[in-house]
Amino acid sequence: MNTPLPPLVAAEKPMVMVGCGILHKEVDLLIKKNGWNMETQFLVSSLHNYFDKLYAQLDATLDFDDKKGRETIVFYGSCHPRMDDILEKHHTLRTHGQNCIVMLLGYERFMDELAQGAYFLLEDWALTWEPMIIECFGKNLAVIREIFHSSHKKMIAIRTPCSTDFTSAAEAAARFVDLPLEWMQVSLDHLESVLADAIARKQQPQS
Repeated sequence: MNTPLPPLVAAEKPMVMVGCGILHKEVDLLIKKNGWNMETQFLVSSLHNYFDKLYAQLDATLDFDDKKGRETIVFYGSCHPRMDDILEKHHTLRTHGQNCIVMLLGYERFMDELAQGAYFLLEDWALTWEPMIIECFGKNLAVIREIFHSSHKKMIAIRTPCSTDFTSAAEAAARFVDLPLEWMQVSLDHLESVLADAIARKQQPQS
C-alpha cells in the first residue's frame, strides 16, 4: 500500500522540498528559521530498504507536484541507483551529499567514524528499529547480527537539537544487533548549509 501524499498548500505555490522523512523535524526547523518560502513532503525513511518502493513513491510525488506546477528540490542522497534519472525526468535537483548522515555531519566527520566501523542511528530509525530490521532481514537474530558485525564495530546514536529522549530505543537497537552504543551530539550547521546550497542552485537561471 502506498503512503498517502501529504496535502499541498497551493495558495502562493511556494517551492516544495520532497524527500526522506528521517530528518523531517530538522529540515522543518531550518526552513522556519531562515524564512524560506518552502513546503515539505516527506516520505517514510524505511523506503531506503526497498528500491522499487522508493522509486515509485518519489516518482509519484514529484509527478504530482509537476502537474500542480510546483517547483521542487529533492532531499535525498544517492539513495537509489536511478536517482539521477528521477531528477532528470522531473527537471529538478537534489541536495548534495551521499546520504542524510553526510548532510548532517559533513563528509570528513562521516568518513572518520565510518572508518572506525560506525553504524549511524537516528531517532526515527531507533523508534522503529526491530520491526524494520526484521521486515528487511527476517527473524533469524544470528543472521541479522552477522550482517551487522560484518561491516560495523559500533553504533553511534545521533542527537540533534530536535531530538527527543530516545535513549531507551537506541539502547534496545544496539542490543538487538549486539553492537556497543556511543552517542554523538550534532548541530544543524552543516545541514543548513546543504539546504541553502540546494535552494541557491534551484534559483539560478536555467540555461
